[in-house]
Amino acid sequence: MSRIGKLPVNLPAGVEVKVDGNNLVTVKGPKGELSEQISKLIKINNVDGVITTTRDGDDKVSRAQHGLARTLINNMVVGVTEGYKKKLQLIGVGYKAEKKGATLVMNLGYSHQVIMEDPEEILTEVPTPTEIIVSGINKAVVGNYAANVRRWRKPEPYKGKGIRYEGEVVRRKEGKTGKK
Repeated sequence: MSRIGKLPVNLPAGVEVKVDGNNLVTVKGPKGELSEQISKLIKINNVDGVITTTRDGDDKVSRAQHGLARTLINNMVVGVTEGYKKKLQLIGVGYKAEKKGATLVMNLGYSHQVIMEDPEEILTEVPTPTEIIVSGINKAVVGNYAANVRRWRKPEPYKGKGIRYEGEVVRRKEGKTGKK
């Protein structure tokens, strides 16, 4: 039995979950609505505000889908109640970011500014010029957008410059040494 798949998902107050015949799970909460198509190999039961997932077979594919289905449902429930945030730090001389309407404008050492439009379900904030906060209700979309921002300047190992996640540790390398 899947250790993650057999755990129940408790629904907080104000959250509704609907499952249709094709295993399309729709979760409504105070922050919005999310829906996800779950594999037909998994049975989803909603009883008294507790969601459980079960599988019919014990083959490799159903075992893999069991834990995945439970995690996707739990991520949707957390998303519509609390939401998700990713914090990015800009480290380097002259690296800075600012918010202009729905666009994120960054100076990252290139000859031009990097301009990124916020997607529909994403909100970006710039509390300080060297910090970016990406937030939203869909965990995958928030993580993907944060990764796209980070992709412009990944942290490099010699000076540590670049865009990194908050708390990320960048292993530093020693530079070249001259001849003696």
